Amino acid sequence: MSFHGEPSREAQLLKNIPLFSELDDEDLQRIADLMVSKRYRKNNLIIFEEDLGRNMFIIKNGRVKISGISNEGGEAIFSILGEGEFFGELSIIDGLPRSATVTSMDDVELWVLNRGDFLEMLQKYPQIAITLLKEMARRIRRSDLQIKSLSLKDARGRVGATLVRLAEDIGIIRGGKVVIAELPLQRDLANIAGTSRETISRVIKKFEDEGVLVKVENSLVFNEFNQFKRLFS
Repeated sequence: MSFHGEPSREAQLLKNIPLFSELDDEDLQRIADLMVSKRYRKNNLIIFEEDLGRNMFIIKNGRVKISGISNEGGEAIFSILGEGEFFGELSIIDGLPRSATVTSMDDVELWVLNRGDFLEMLQKYPQIAITLLKEMARRIRRSDLQIKSLSLKDARGRVGATLVRLAEDIGIIRGGKVVIAELPLQRDLANIAGTSRETISRVIKKFEDEGVLVKVENSLVFNEFNQFKRLFS
């Protein structure tokens, strides 16, 4: 069936998602018709590690954290994802159980694609598969850098590297400066950086005293982000 008329609002929104940005209106509408929108309240479990993977998720709005939970209940946060990013693709591709737990950090709205539709989509639209591979490669490189940071850097270096990663993942450019608009809880920052909440607070205060960033309520503002990134990447 050929496509006539204007694409739906959902299809128009998909155009802003990097995974689908190269598709035309007709293809975007086909994909939008396959998706189901689902909402989760803040701090709700979306995916649990070791579950069977039957769906892939794309973040329409809000933020989620990707983490691993130890048998003792400890948490290690691997990344924080925001609007336009996706998760759950690994289990869809290889058919194995989920490799991490995903929890909503805000009230979030997600697009959900089932496994069959997603695999068919990858076969039909090679450009989506290529973009997916590029993003997966980027995430592997980021994970390698995080492991290196945790292994080789002191507490100041680990906190600095964590702030760089957050700024790149969920930061926005405002007035020529990079802003992390809603800083995660100190507990979550500590889990990412592999340090304590007290260390997070102390190091951020030190950065403020040095003038490299400003904390405004629950936001962090980097005056010279590129310079900060060079120091801690």
